[in-house]
Amino acid sequence: MLPQAALDGQLNSWLDALGPFIFYLIVWGLVFVGTAFFVGAFVPFITGDSLLFAAGLIAASSANINVVILVTGVAIAAFFGDQVGFIIGRHYGRPYLDKRGGKKTQLAIKKTENFYNKYGWWAVVVARYAPWARVLIPAIAGIGRMNYYKFLSSNFVGAISWGVGITLTGFYAATIPAVKNAAYAIAAFFIIGSLVAGFRTWYLDRKVSS
Repeated sequence: MLPQAALDGQLNSWLDALGPFIFYLIVWGLVFVGTAFFVGAFVPFITGDSLLFAAGLIAASSANINVVILVTGVAIAAFFGDQVGFIIGRHYGRPYLDKRGGKKTQLAIKKTENFYNKYGWWAVVVARYAPWARVLIPAIAGIGRMNYYKFLSSNFVGAISWGVGITLTGFYAATIPAVKNAAYAIAAFFIIGSLVAGFRTWYLDRKVSS
């Protein structure tokens, strides 16, 4: 049987390890579902830039959060989120539209295909920095049958530049004394603001549709 002091130390070490682990999972999970399951279409702010900036601030102010682990996971979650969105668009959205869509729909699909053949690579990268585009572009690229390897490379560049870039911006912003001292308050402001903005968007959409 462990002495009480040793047991307390073990419990504290588990708590210390579990806290950062849950933090990582929440951030990575929100980034992933934002584009993989279109959650960002309903709450674009809490799954996007504000989340990453706030996570970077918290990482800079907590000795338990490793920023390298954080940004690596963010980039991976962003990459696979878009991959899932692309696959859903290609294997489910496109067949549905081919069967159910009329002439106008088919014409729109044809234009989409032409667009992605010409400009699709850059469109996927740039879309990372626009809340609604970040959610919709992967699925639309799948519907437009963008070349898979072109999407793969553009998604990789976009996920790295956006996921790592925005998170590190928050992280290094905390090195400014005034920001560092109020890092948790600023992060809370971003998170609460994101929740309020997301709820407001949901409420207005519901009001218009009712």
